[in-house]
Amino acid sequence: MLELTNVHTHYGLSHVLQGVSIRVRAGEVVGLFGRNGVGKTTVMKTIAGWLTPSEGRVAFDGQEIGGVASDVICRRGIGFVPEDRRIFPGLTVEENLVLGFMQCPGRSGAESKRQLDEIYQRFPRLGERRLQMGTTLSGGEQQMLAMARVLVGKPRLLLIDEPTEGLAPKIVDEIFHIMEGLRREGIPIVLVEQNVRRAIDLSTRFYALERGQIFLEGDASNPAHRQALFERIAV
Repeated sequence: MLELTNVHTHYGLSHVLQGVSIRVRAGEVVGLFGRNGVGKTTVMKTIAGWLTPSEGRVAFDGQEIGGVASDVICRRGIGFVPEDRRIFPGLTVEENLVLGFMQCPGRSGAESKRQLDEIYQRFPRLGERRLQMGTTLSGGEQQMLAMARVLVGKPRLLLIDEPTEGLAPKIVDEIFHIMEGLRREGIPIVLVEQNVRRAIDLSTRFYALERGQIFLEGDASNPAHRQALFERIAV
């Protein structure tokens, strides 16, 4: 579904991604691992159209999307849950969710209501707090809202960046439970996550970055590949 080929991305004069190549097949969860500052979030933003690659190819379903506007990429079916969540201030939980329908223009009111009902079944906490201001939620609840807002658009591929950073262990369990449900439904995911030992169990395959380059890739179910990952990034 997704293929990056020799992708280079700059922040001004800073050469962050230096020839990154990854692929994501239908139904896979692909882990993207590495220490802080090695380029993981830059990969996600490049896929989502928040950054334009200076070289290389980004293709989704065989179509070039490198340099395409982020809103167009979103409507093509790539949903991005950023690390900073970006909950809209002054809006309730439900109003934040309704904004997610902008990803799928033309949906009927009945379809939208049905999708909201499905979201509240998946995220019961949000249903209980649907009239509460989104920015007054706890950190874990805001993470759920950020994920739910993307899911109302029925994305065909999910990019999830550091979903459990700074959260209490109980909330981390809930977030991983939600992602496991998405995996069982066959929704392909690219996951950036510092909790590598939890994330590797969710993943099908993985890539590891260092200094803007892929230095290791492997099968997440292969003990030797897992051990090589753990040794290189010291988890």
